[in-house]
Amino acid sequence: MYIRTDQTVALNDISIAPDVLDYISRRNCDFRICTSCGGPILLPTLIKPPKPTDLLLKAGSRLIYISVHQARYLHTIRMDMIPFIDDPDLTRHESE
Repeated sequence: MYIRTDQTVALNDISIAPDVLDYISRRNCDFRICTSCGGPILLPTLIKPPKPTDLLLKAGSRLIYISVHQARYLHTIRMDMIPFIDDPDLTRHESE
């Protein structure tokens, strides 16, 4: 697959929502943003290991690995990028 190298990604232009920072802190592990059929998804690196081409973004004391394919389109890392799994700590605002 060909990737345009003239497109640079400024990681300092990507923000992380405060609730995502709290979620990552409670999980105490690194995460990765990768591609799913529904768009970008945030998963623990134990489930989706990082790739050598990933970009690194600091999230508190942890890291978020960002797929080079998602990075150029990413502006904010939000809670809706975390898939719903039977997790009592994860709250959804679907009724809003």
